[in-house]
Amino acid sequence: MKIALDVMGGDHAPAAIVHGAVWAARDFGVAIQLVGQPDIVTAELAKHDTRGLHLTIVPASQVIEMDESPVAAVKAKPDSSMSVALQLVKKGESDAFVTAGNSGGALAAALFGLGRIKGIKRPALGTIFPTDSKYGFCFLLDVGANSDVRHEHLHQFALMGHHYARHVLDIPAPRVGLLSIGEEEEKGNLLTQRVSPLLRDSNVINFVGNVEGKDIPTGMADVIVTDGFTGNVYIKGAEGVAWIIQKFLEREIKARPTALLGALLARGAIKAFRTRLDYREFGGGPLLGVNGVVIVAHGRSDPYALRHAIRVAKQAAEHNLVSVIANGLDESISANGK
Repeated sequence: MKIALDVMGGDHAPAAIVHGAVWAARDFGVAIQLVGQPDIVTAELAKHDTRGLHLTIVPASQVIEMDESPVAAVKAKPDSSMSVALQLVKKGESDAFVTAGNSGGALAAALFGLGRIKGIKRPALGTIFPTDSKYGFCFLLDVGANSDVRHEHLHQFALMGHHYARHVLDIPAPRVGLLSIGEEEEKGNLLTQRVSPLLRDSNVINFVGNVEGKDIPTGMADVIVTDGFTGNVYIKGAEGVAWIIQKFLEREIKARPTALLGALLARGAIKAFRTRLDYREFGGGPLLGVNGVVIVAHGRSDPYALRHAIRVAKQAAEHNLVSVIANGLDESISANGK
């Protein structure tokens, strides 16, 4: 298993990226191709014990910065770490690509470098989100790849999410919900009203209807479908709420001497609580619909988050993600006649 890693992308690159790569190579036994400016990558590797690990440096002279226009940057920088890494995937020299860099750049580079799976109109970026369900999470997409979509795009997002949850996340019969402002089918905007009948009449997915934002954490559905604008706002809002809850809890405990004793006694439970809400545990999200395994990690990923992003890439590659999506689309066409 070979993973092409964009060493130059992310708020804490290259140090956190290289550290995460070393960690993952040791824990998961994967070969990692560190794509970036050789002098910088070599200097970071020298800080770690890499004996026995499969780590190679692949030169890339350019970097797509976090604040650059994605399409323009990809076109202007053909030797960027993103583009070079994706070429490794395209040539079959890598099984997956991981980046914590500019997510728009990752999407543009993947579309230019890999293209879409035949029949897929728009790729979608998904992410794991913690819930109080049997599995402890749901899969939410799109979370940023497409701000403006049509109802047929959401229909395909639902299909891709269904097959990812079923074949990669090992949820046998994933329940698919559509994010809206009310449970009733007639509620929502024109987009949700137009896609609801397509999802309801599908012979492939198990559509459970509209899901409100407050219902996602309860585990009402295993796959939540929405447009990239709404999905991105939702997950970032949820991250903010999780952060403020932890801060309030810490502040109130420190303000009460007797509560400190209770906190010491409950430190195991508190640690578990924090872990459940920690985005780093989920590593990164798959860009579904492109003709290769692409995992996009959070821009502020630290080594621990990068380690998990590489784990997610390994898992997706092992489950033949591209074939899963392609075959799933064919299955839908056969089952529904379109």
